[in-house]
Amino acid sequence: MQPPGAAGGRAPLALLGVLLLRGVHTVLTLEIKVDAHVWGYVGEKIKLKCIFKSTSSVTDKLTIDWTYRPPSSSRTESIFHYQSFQYPSTAGTFRDRISWVGDVYKGDASISISNPTTRDNGTFSCAVKNPPDVHHNIPVTELTVTERGFGTMLSSVALLSILVFVPSAVVVVLLLVRMARKSAGLRKRGRAGYKKSSIEVSDDTDQEEDDCMARLCVRCAECLDSDYEDTY
Repeated sequence: MQPPGAAGGRAPLALLGVLLLRGVHTVLTLEIKVDAHVWGYVGEKIKLKCIFKSTSSVTDKLTIDWTYRPPSSSRTESIFHYQSFQYPSTAGTFRDRISWVGDVYKGDASISISNPTTRDNGTFSCAVKNPPDVHHNIPVTELTVTERGFGTMLSSVALLSILVFVPSAVVVVLLLVRMARKSAGLRKRGRAGYKKSSIEVSDDTDQEEDDCMARLCVRCAECLDSDYEDTY
């Protein structure tokens, strides 16, 4: 004979068990991360990252599938498959242009595209299954391939060289101009039979400029006085 309330206690437990079993089918046991947007240039290799995290150890049952969907189209194309070995696409748009650059034991399922063109623009998706972990999110990567312009062709080394060379060249030119001016002043005084040091030459140059400014001021004052007398 069952104790009172035993039957009523089993019902909630049974219901809880059903809910837990249902939850097993909906919980995400695999987590996958990719770059939402990737930009590349025509002819330059592009890497598509795919990082996954599984609650189970990696086994030879693990599979990876990369697919491609062109812009404004619902048609998908399988471009890469992995299960213990690499199986890149041997037909279609990406024939012989997909390379494996990942490491499943590090949770890396990345691939690369060689000789990309603007026709490769579109949506890429990475799917990973590591039984019993087979439920996961489905992230996608939008790839945009463009022609490399003149501005982007300058490498960081070239830009650094320009930034270093231009200021240095300006300083050298200024020094050469100053030295030439001093040399000309020394030659002028040498022809007059009087030789001075570079410091004296600099002081004389400043003094000559001050004298010119003073004479200019006196001349302006005389003109003003002349105008004032003419009015009377």
